[in-house]
Amino acid sequence: MKIIKVTDNKEAGKVVSDLILKEVKSKSNIVLGLATGSSPITTYENIISKSKEENIDWSNVTTFNLDEYKGLESTHNQSYRYFMNDKLFNHINIKMENTFVPSGMINSNEEAQKYDELILKHGGIDLQLLGLGINGHVGFNEPGSDFEGLTSIVDLTKSTIEANSRFFDNEKDVPTKAISMGLKSIMNAKKIILIATGEAKALAVKNLIEGPISKDWPCSVLLNHSDITVVIDNEASKLLK
Repeated sequence: MKIIKVTDNKEAGKVVSDLILKEVKSKSNIVLGLATGSSPITTYENIISKSKEENIDWSNVTTFNLDEYKGLESTHNQSYRYFMNDKLFNHINIKMENTFVPSGMINSNEEAQKYDELILKHGGIDLQLLGLGINGHVGFNEPGSDFEGLTSIVDLTKSTIEANSRFFDNEKDVPTKAISMGLKSIMNAKKIILIATGEAKALAVKNLIEGPISKDWPCSVLLNHSDITVVIDNEASKLLK
């Protein structure tokens, strides 16, 4: 595990965007795994500006997003498809047909696991970007998730619903389920970059970096990955030994 310490989320965005763009420039048909939430926004902002400045070509890039809220159509302004279009895809020359987000209208795990088949069909994910939940979730793999899990319908914990309520008018509007890539789906990526910033993530970061590997902290499974870079700021690292 490689650890990069930065001062804040703004600097994290610059560092992570540089790492991603380096991979895009070295492999034009790269397959990227992408994340939503507040952590990667500065990364996407830097990707957009640098792609324009340096004329970086995204036309052969394929992307797979980690998750989507169950029950939200892709056109809903709180759906992760809407988020990705708004925060990244609409501003670079990527082909929309090469961008994949799980459907929020899936009703069975059999349907959900077709997402893993689609990833496999594209040769697997070369680089997966992750955020980190305050309870250690990655994607929407909440505490207790199966380390061998593939894409499936998952229940969101109360803490996750509360954390995500800031994006909705009312907490009761927050979906209680999601479709999420499983921990095995994530671990199958050839490389992983994880962003964690802010004091609220400090305990999760401690368990991610220091272990032990436990289903109580799903992020701890990443200790088993052979090529992972963790980008953390001063606040998120304050509980590390």
